[in-house]
Amino acid sequence: MFITFEGTEGSGKTTLVRCVFEFLQKKGYDCIMTREPGNTKIGKKIRKLLLDPDNKDMVPLTELLLYMADRAQHIKELVKPSLYEGKVVLCDRYYDATLAYQGFARGLDIEFISKLHKLILDDFKPDLTFLLDLPPEIGLSRAWKQIESGARTQKESRFEEEALAFHKKVRAGYLEIAGLEPERFTVIDASADENQVQNHIIAILTDRLGRSAEMKF
Repeated sequence: MFITFEGTEGSGKTTLVRCVFEFLQKKGYDCIMTREPGNTKIGKKIRKLLLDPDNKDMVPLTELLLYMADRAQHIKELVKPSLYEGKVVLCDRYYDATLAYQGFARGLDIEFISKLHKLILDDFKPDLTFLLDLPPEIGLSRAWKQIESGARTQKESRFEEEALAFHKKVRAGYLEIAGLEPERFTVIDASADENQVQNHIIAILTDRLGRSAEMKF
């Protein structure tokens, strides 16, 4: 099963992926954690370009194509081989982030982005996506606190430095995308208590994995 976690900056994706990974391991599932961009040798180099705050002059089309290049490598090298081995793959961001950030927020044509995804990745989509939703004011405040404390590196703060209006467009885009695929998406209130959010996601995931196992017999 391919499970993705989406959301704006500071929504808690990374922490939740780690929590879900530990829970699934305890339950006996063979699973891996991964992320986009940057979880392959080539992807790490692409990530530096994409998230470096010095690259403010990167045009949206360049940004889009770099994300697609990272994803092509990631899916071919890591995600699909892991799925073929029967593993559960937990991924911090995927294609929906490209639609939300480069499409809705940057203004690139959504249909063009979708065509690229179909052409390059054969429209490969997750089985389940958790959208961690919260007002961008809260998310950005959390993100900058993490950067200032050293929990996150300022060398990857290009998106955090975007204007609030940009992040509002990202959030609106995510919610619109989720509304179009309610069978795949579960929208989670990420402004709630961290333990509540984790328990909510684990409950949904336990039910989904249970039903998936029943379908195999």
